[in-house]
This record gives sequence, C-alpha cells and structure tokens, in this order.
Amino acid sequence: MTYLLCAILCSVAVSVFLKRARTQNIVIEQAILVNYVVATALTWFFLSPNLNAIAHEPNAIMLFVALGVLLPTVFIMMSHAVQHAGIVKSDAAQRLALFIPILASFLIFGEQLKTSRMVGIGLAFLALLCLIAKPSAAGKNRASSGNQGALIGSLLAVWVGYGVIDVLFKQVAKTGSATPANLFAAFVLAGVLMLIYLLIKRTRWNDGSLASGIILGALNFGNIWFYIRAHQEFSDNPTLVFAGMNVGVIALGTLVGAGLFREKLSRINVLGIAIAMSAIVCLFYLERFFPAV
Repeated sequence: MTYLLCAILCSVAVSVFLKRARTQNIVIEQAILVNYVVATALTWFFLSPNLNAIAHEPNAIMLFVALGVLLPTVFIMMSHAVQHAGIVKSDAAQRLALFIPILASFLIFGEQLKTSRMVGIGLAFLALLCLIAKPSAAGKNRASSGNQGALIGSLLAVWVGYGVIDVLFKQVAKTGSATPANLFAAFVLAGVLMLIYLLIKRTRWNDGSLASGIILGALNFGNIWFYIRAHQEFSDNPTLVFAGMNVGVIALGTLVGAGLFREKLSRINVLGIAIAMSAIVCLFYLERFFPAV
C-alpha cells in the first residue's frame, strides 16, 4: 500500500509540474527529453541494473522496446489530444484507459473475478466519471466537422496508449531481477527517440526548459518505480493497483487543483471523491474482512 501511495503522490506532483510549466514558458518536449536522461541516471545509480539479466528473460527485449517507443509517443499523442480535444477530454481519455489493464487482469494475468473486486471496479469507474465531469463553456473544445477525425484519432491514441503502458508496466514488474535493466533500457530508448523527434522539429533549445526536466525526471522516476513496486507487492491482484492508481491520482489531483489552482469543484466532483474512497475500501479492505465475498 505504501508503494502505491508514493506512486500516486509522484504522479500528482508531475501533473502539478506540467500545469505550472504552461505559465513559465517551458517547452514541455525539451523537459521530457531531460526527464528521460535523469530517469536513466537514477535507475543506474539507485537500482544498479544488471544488463545481462535482460538476456535471460525471453520477453525482456520486447518489453523495453515497447515501453521505450510508447512512452514518448503517447506523450506526443497527449499533446495533440489537448490541442484538438482540450484538456478535459484528453484527461478523461487517459484515466478511462483503466478499462484496458482491468480487462487484462482477468484475460492475461488470470485474476479471479470476486464480488468485492467487481463492486470496487464499478465504483472506480463511477468515481472517474464523476471526477472528470466539468462544466464546459459554450463552444469550448468543440471541433468542426473537418476536425472530427483528428479529435477522435488523438483521443483514441491516448486511451489505447496509456492502457497498454499500464499493462506493460505490470509485465515489467513480473521480470523480477531484470526489472531495473528493463527500465534502464526503456528510458534510454525513450530519450533517444525524443531527441530525434526534437531534432526533426528543429526545436529552439531553452535553458529553463532543459533545467526543469531535472525535477520532472526525478518525479517521473519515482512515479514509475513505485508503481512497479506496487505491482510486485500485489502481484496476485493487479486490479488493486490499476484501479487504485487511477482513482487515487484523479481524486488527489482534483483536491490539489482546488487547493493550489483554485479550480472549482462541482457537487458531482465532490461526490466522485467520496465514491473513489468507497472504491478503494472495497478493492483493498473488503476482501480482508469478508474473505468469502
């Protein structure tokens, strides 16, 4: 439970960083590049990855290549989604990607579908719908008929991308001693691809943007590492981690948004926070007190 809480805190801190970055003239893509450099260095110094371990894991190369490609790609897709569909809809697509790893828990990882988990999952989705519900101004985020394809395509890419990444992190957690090596290789590949992307765009380098990536890298490394450790802690119940992470992040993020950025909370948002707490209770504690449920 501690690892999951730490992952949630780091994830919300990343969101706060990205939100403040928009008002500080930070080029997010450049910060993301440095983020991967920092994450790579932290993985090397703190986790001491044994790169030879990758050779003994049959799926290791496939895992780190998939993550290395998807991590920067989904980030770019997210930026396109924000451009075409707006922040609210893009965030909704990201969080509702929870459906994909939940489905994978039962179809791929062989988790048993118990009543307590079904109730918890149902409450989690209801909480997410309540938490992402925000009033929109007339005409805001409304796409023209000619832009509908880009809007739907970008949102679909975000939804599928984040869902697949969650499943891949679960698979990385199962590699045991090869986990640090997989992370290290994925971060290296992601950084190289991000650098190529920026060079192709002929970006104008900004010292402030590059420096800010150091903070982002430390937070992102903590988010990913604690998330993987949570999967290892609850190796038999991936649903707990998938649902707990998504619900926890958006519930805490909603509270932080209201407290730090004075974002308005509607009644349905407050209801969503209450439902989120109920979902966490069902997912983490109901089965302990009522094993037969």
